[in-house]
Amino acid sequence: MRFMPKLLRLLPLLMLPVALLSPRAAAETTLADFQTKAALSKMALTLPNYPHTPDEVRAQTAAAIKQADAALAALAAQAPAKLTFGGTFGAYDAITANVLNLSQVIGTVAEASTEKAMRDTANDMNVKLQEWSVGLDYREPLYRALKTFADTKPVLAADEQRLVDEQMRTYRRAGLALPAAERATVEQLRKELAALTTKFAININEARAPLDFTAAELAGVPQSFLDSPGVKQADGRYRVMANITWHAQAIADNADNPEVRCKLLIARSQLARETNIPVLTKLVALRADIARRLGYATWADYQTETRMVKNGTAAVKFEENLVAGLQPKFTAELETLRQLKAAHSGKADAQIEAWDVAYYTNKLLKDRYAVDTEKLRVYFPYQATLNGMFAIYQKIFGLKFTAVTPPYVMAAGVQLYVVEDSATGVPMGAFYLDMFPRDGKFNHFACFPQKTGGVLADGHYDLPVAALLCNFPAPSAGKPSLLKHSDVVTLFHEFGHVMHAILSRSRFVAQTGFAVPQDFVEAPSQMLENWVWDKAVLDTFAADYRDPAKKISAETIASLVAARQATEGYATRRQLSFGLIDLALHACPPVEAAKMDIVAVSNRVLTRVTIAPPPGTAFVAYFGHLAGYDAGYYGYLWAKVLAIDMASVFRAAPGGFLDEKVGRRLRNEVYGVGNTRDVAESVEKFLGRPSSQGPYLEYVGIKR
Repeated sequence: MRFMPKLLRLLPLLMLPVALLSPRAAAETTLADFQTKAALSKMALTLPNYPHTPDEVRAQTAAAIKQADAALAALAAQAPAKLTFGGTFGAYDAITANVLNLSQVIGTVAEASTEKAMRDTANDMNVKLQEWSVGLDYREPLYRALKTFADTKPVLAADEQRLVDEQMRTYRRAGLALPAAERATVEQLRKELAALTTKFAININEARAPLDFTAAELAGVPQSFLDSPGVKQADGRYRVMANITWHAQAIADNADNPEVRCKLLIARSQLARETNIPVLTKLVALRADIARRLGYATWADYQTETRMVKNGTAAVKFEENLVAGLQPKFTAELETLRQLKAAHSGKADAQIEAWDVAYYTNKLLKDRYAVDTEKLRVYFPYQATLNGMFAIYQKIFGLKFTAVTPPYVMAAGVQLYVVEDSATGVPMGAFYLDMFPRDGKFNHFACFPQKTGGVLADGHYDLPVAALLCNFPAPSAGKPSLLKHSDVVTLFHEFGHVMHAILSRSRFVAQTGFAVPQDFVEAPSQMLENWVWDKAVLDTFAADYRDPAKKISAETIASLVAARQATEGYATRRQLSFGLIDLALHACPPVEAAKMDIVAVSNRVLTRVTIAPPPGTAFVAYFGHLAGYDAGYYGYLWAKVLAIDMASVFRAAPGGFLDEKVGRRLRNEVYGVGNTRDVAESVEKFLGRPSSQGPYLEYVGIKR
């Protein structure tokens, strides 16, 4: 679960399906009304302009680059004596923001268009935009103009000085201080890196693994899965798509036949292997070489310099300390699962394999904690859950969401909402919802920025637009989409990213929304996962869709929490294994990176930190975070420690997780300020005290 980052410095993994022109909005459409209200408050509420054909994809890309190049040339041509902040760093932020917004639109098409020709063209243009973005750092006249102004040491506002400092740091990190020949080599290597990164993501998105099973082979799998659209085949067998997360989870959790579970896990662990292992091998070596040329010992050191953790060694230490600290709990949890398997199979010496963990964890929840995740689904019909979440977020953040008819039909079922401040009625932004699977679409769960907020040249604030792409089970004939409790956790998390995008109000695009350090960006959303473990919160929306008077009992919720804590050791170690795979690939010197056996290294980490993967598999080929979160996956747990600490403030508040005063403080001190100040300062201002690991240790069930 994640957000998808900005393109200019990262990769284009984005976003919504391509927009097709819809019939003209009917009279009841209120989008124009919101746009008028925004204008009265010196704001602009404009939606992305999605291309409709491959030619339009190319044309929009070419036009954006041409316009930006002309503006940047004019910036660089200014007389040194006439340089101002607004004409240099301020202008640079605005000019590059225009390309950023276009890149997010093109990324939308690349990731989720229903037409392959559109996806292919958009991917080609993504590479072009990446190359253009990398090339920005090496434009000598532009660099000289910005540096000339910075060297005058002007007296600036705090956010202006931060913008100057971070842009000059970007130039240093790009190698502008290197000799010309070496600098040119780094530029070319970075462009190659951008293209390979895009290729890695494309290969994952295109990977498919259909597996057909008989009804007997799928014994134990819920009927709701078997009845899902596209699962039942003409020959009477049932098709499981190993590349679709909720398909894979349904089998892993419920299939009684271990051979079926094993076959599914092997198929999922082989996705994109043939195409991506060669790509990843090149990526790891190329990243290490670039880091060396720029004066860093490892790619991890290069990547983490701008983050809270500061260096690769500290990131590894953070992860390994958690591995060690969780060892007793992890060992005890695996032994509990092993005993369950021994009793279930009648084999006293039974051992837990990778394909057993989810299945016996599910049995543990049912047998010991009376938590049947399948039966709980009746309390979480998709629409009621969505509406309930909306009500909660509107309450704690002081907002109002209104569905409007969009000017474009992006795909069947995609919705558009406008966000207002509930007290003033001033528009805050807009978001799209694209919630169910379809062929060619991004196949996980994430928030994707569509347009980043910032002040326009005319002084109006250009309001942000975000999109939520999910792949929840689609409704079936006569039955609504029913979510698992874990799906609800995911929904609250991902929509927290939407809130982050919408509520950020920094003046400059480079400091807005997800521009915070990457090892913090997940924290505000991870914090909001805590809401769905609380009875007061769940009672506001969770009800049996067949009898809305039936709520989840306090005993069941207590069992849910106890069950989570009983399995948190393994769950956290699994996350740690992913982070340590990432660091094993990127926290090594270039000589080791160049000759590394990617699969062997990653499988050794999995075996040491969690449990051995099926022999011969290559999970790492489908580890999408290695394109964009490279040397950064540790940040999920780094952020989670902060997130649980922040959640503790709500837990202790008079209104609990529905406390509006604390919600407004979160909105103002964390979401609102973006990257205009050090994020550690923002956290402490929200907490009202220094941050602590204590709440996290309690969360995982470790007594202090």
